[in-house]
Amino acid sequence: MVMELRQLEYFVAVAEEANFTRAAERVHISQSGVSAQIRQLERELGAELIDRSGRGATLTEAGTAALGHARAALAATDALRQSVNEVNGLLRGSIVVGMVTACTVTGLFEALDSFHRAHPGIDITLVEDNSDRLVDRVRGGELDLAFVGTTDAKPQGLDSLVIIDDRLIAAVPPDHPLARQTAIEMRDLAAYPIVCMPAGTGLRAAFDKASASEGVRPYIAMQATAPGTIADLAARGLGVAILSQSMAGAFSDRLKALIIEDAQVPALLALVWSTQSPALQEFLRHCRHAFSLGARASVASGGGA
Repeated sequence: MVMELRQLEYFVAVAEEANFTRAAERVHISQSGVSAQIRQLERELGAELIDRSGRGATLTEAGTAALGHARAALAATDALRQSVNEVNGLLRGSIVVGMVTACTVTGLFEALDSFHRAHPGIDITLVEDNSDRLVDRVRGGELDLAFVGTTDAKPQGLDSLVIIDDRLIAAVPPDHPLARQTAIEMRDLAAYPIVCMPAGTGLRAAFDKASASEGVRPYIAMQATAPGTIADLAARGLGVAILSQSMAGAFSDRLKALIIEDAQVPALLALVWSTQSPALQEFLRHCRHAFSLGARASVASGGGA
């Protein structure tokens, strides 16, 4: 007996559509081709599977008994094909990863390194951008995954993994008037120029939302994407630096970090993605492993864009 998978596919299509014409349209061949292949299958099985005496196509008793097995055989074939595709997907292919501009989060780099060592046949492309554009590029399918700053733990339409959940910090040099305080509120910042990340970044979104929530309109005097640049400008007295708590720790030798008590909007760093190829699933596994090994403690100079 030489039974072909396409015969089973056509048989299932006719059984489910109860019509040869609709089944032919479904499997994209002619009606006569479907009919001929099912006739061949019936000859090989030695039993009529489809009752053609009426206006439609109904299953015979033998056809009803065969339908479940035909579906199971097709499902097993699909599972086999998927398994092979998953292996091939980890042997060759590509993955495009986005990261916030000026990012120095070591966990991400460790994940890229370990993934490349484990799967050298997969090409990795790394692109920088601000968080808003990275999220849009993931949604549009241009990027497989992105490491972004955000205020939303679950961006609409995307899966996500929050790596850092931070508070907003105002950082000032020791001789600044605010340095005499241990904590401040948003209204305290209204009297001073602000040095912050530009619009479109996660940290700026958190600061803007906190300002709006408290009815404060701060003066953004200077903008920079790199936390180190923001800190340098603040240390020179050019404005109050707005950073995340984890960022601010790297600059404690020259800036005093002040918790903004009423800034309740979180400054998050997260991985976001929309679909999962085998390569992306494997890369996410490396990311989870890398960040569980202490990346949370190594983001002091990381990007929050």
